[in-house]
Amino acid sequence: MAIATFDRLTYQYPATPDFALLIERLELPSGLTLVAGPSGGGKSTLLRLLNGLVPHFHGGEISGRAEVLRHDVLSTPTRLFALEVGFVFQDPERQFVHGTVELEVAFGLENLGFPVGAMPQRVDQALSQVEIGHLRRRRVNTLSGGERQRVAIAAALAMGPRLLVLDEPTSQLDAGGRTSVVAAIHDLHHSGRDMVIAEHRLELFATQAKAICHLENGRPSLTDPRSWSPELPSSNGPRPTPGEVTWSIRGITSGPGRTPVLHDIDLEGREGEVVVLRGANGSGKTTLLRTLAGLLRPISGEIRRPRGRVAYLPQDPSSLLNLPTVREEVGLTLTRAGAEEGPQEMLRALGLQGLDDRYPRDLSGGQRQRVAIAAVLAGSPSLALLDEPTRGMDRPARIALGNLTRELADRGASVVIATHDALLTAEVADRIVDIKGGRIQ
Repeated sequence: MAIATFDRLTYQYPATPDFALLIERLELPSGLTLVAGPSGGGKSTLLRLLNGLVPHFHGGEISGRAEVLRHDVLSTPTRLFALEVGFVFQDPERQFVHGTVELEVAFGLENLGFPVGAMPQRVDQALSQVEIGHLRRRRVNTLSGGERQRVAIAAALAMGPRLLVLDEPTSQLDAGGRTSVVAAIHDLHHSGRDMVIAEHRLELFATQAKAICHLENGRPSLTDPRSWSPELPSSNGPRPTPGEVTWSIRGITSGPGRTPVLHDIDLEGREGEVVVLRGANGSGKTTLLRTLAGLLRPISGEIRRPRGRVAYLPQDPSSLLNLPTVREEVGLTLTRAGAEEGPQEMLRALGLQGLDDRYPRDLSGGQRQRVAIAAVLAGSPSLALLDEPTRGMDRPARIALGNLTRELADRGASVVIATHDALLTAEVADRIVDIKGGRIQ
């Protein structure tokens, strides 16, 4: 039986000339369906159609027929879909309401009128499913990106939805967190829960999936998961020997609010070197990058940075994007850097041609990520610090990022990347630094 059926459906976001979805006929089967395809292909739009956010929240023009769990999407209010469809966004931090983990996970239950006495057990169960029971009383704004992602998934699971919809649920997770979330999803699948998951790492769920829905330019096609094969790292040829030490940190203890997260860290990097930081969510990778960037004052220790510009990409790329067009975002960096070239070269390097005049915040998650990278890395920085740069990226975009990273290093820049992406690490790393509990291992 199909959980969702679409016939002759078209959809356009407000004030955009192109169709986000062009569906002649599509049935999503019960069980687990994977949604794949390039960034900007329509994956998030299709997922938001499943709970009525498209079109009821986003507006725009829609025609045709859309039915989810036997409800007509065009006539059913989103508040009714919320009773049956649990949804986790690509940027989970944007859906948080409460300040603490416990209250955030309980928030949906409160809206459903769940009995107060039964809430603690349901919250405990949801936190346990993604193995973050120890975070129950933590404030959400103190969590790492991966920890926040697991909180959002727990909040959706707590409501016991008939259909669980997840948009890039593993994009920021470390190996342990990814294992927990994948195991929880597999358990839910075996218990009979219907799920639709947009994911670039198809290998995590392909063996469990009933179908893979590939979306490109808004047009879907269903394929058999048995025909899918995993991707391998692209070839990383011989790299030049790194040059002289260009940055160093000595005896650094640092953390937000003067609460230590890093403890007595010694580390250095060289010209033309790509250093990858690995470690569990909350281990201190982001704190190290922010401290090295000068955005977080260390509690103790010394930092030496190279001459020239230090570029920093945070985990949330939207925090950098405030100008009306993609071209202006990249152009501003080039102007401040005193560079002579225009933005087209950087946009071409990251496959952003044709998006020059688009408003960055209207783009897909993967496209926003690439625009932020272009805006940060334009103008040849001396030190580039990238925090989870492949979040929401498809394979071509990640390959483009790898090529750009190596080009920067070949021109003498020092690059430091915090990532859980094993393929990116295999393709670009000259040296890997493992961080555990705020200390270098």
